[in-house]
Amino acid sequence: MARRLPPLNALKAFEAAGRYLSFTRAAAELNVTQAAVSHQIKGLEERLGVPLFRRVNRGLLLTDEGQTLLAPLSEALDNIAGALARLRSGEASGVLTISVLPSFAAKWLVPRLGSFREIHPDIDVRLSTTYDLADFVGDEVDIAVRYGRGSWPGLEVVNLMSEDIFPVCGPALLEGPDPLRRPDDLGRHTLLHDSIHEEEMDWPTWLKAAGVSSVDPSRGPSFFDSSMVLQAAIAGEGVALGRSVLVADDLAAGRLVKPFEGSRPAGYAYYVVYPAAYAERPKIKAFREWLLNEAGVAEEA
Repeated sequence: MARRLPPLNALKAFEAAGRYLSFTRAAAELNVTQAAVSHQIKGLEERLGVPLFRRVNRGLLLTDEGQTLLAPLSEALDNIAGALARLRSGEASGVLTISVLPSFAAKWLVPRLGSFREIHPDIDVRLSTTYDLADFVGDEVDIAVRYGRGSWPGLEVVNLMSEDIFPVCGPALLEGPDPLRRPDDLGRHTLLHDSIHEEEMDWPTWLKAAGVSSVDPSRGPSFFDSSMVLQAAIAGEGVALGRSVLVADDLAAGRLVKPFEGSRPAGYAYYVVYPAAYAERPKIKAFREWLLNEAGVAEEA
């Protein structure tokens, strides 16, 4: 049923005047003139058909009807003010839900999240790791990092990072009876396959570009996650095609090595994605700016 309420300004004028028992002080609080407060209350009394104040010795008293209205009205306005304050606070703090690929979370994002928490201790990050596209409404996702070609109609899309693809392995494979020195040496080692990004992480394409025809690109185990492929390589199980973004920390730590030169640019890149309506939310801006800074990207003003 539709609510039939008097104008909000009239209710606010009455509530302030009722608290202070003064039109002058109510006018100062509401930043309007005393005449405006008097006009609003007169209109409210006419609408309700009852007097709300009576004058006594140049002062004001509430009538019985005014007293009946004041308490629940003050409580209602306090509730509205509290809800708005919580909403404003929640935009700059609280939970931030981020949708990311499991591999990106494990190999790049999670190791860096500590610095975000230091800068924004009031924001609690919740990671939703999935291969599915984020449903920003149904899944209550605030922002996503996607891997693709950058075309997601209806969303704000910010380029985060591009990357190169090249072979990587554990350092032990550079030693032993069959040391990995040249691309032709791959024929004596196990190839590790990334089946979730098979279009990108494609051994036949890389071997052809490297001029290698003596290696069977179809052999070797497949993994349904890029981070598992890299973990197998770290464990010495074989040679993987690494994506520069995901292998950067492992290369720097010496857990992985590039056995030889030769890389190709990936056709996909990482993008920060969110609904346009979310763009100015403080939590979204804070995380977006932090991400771009971590990736070394200067956001356009």
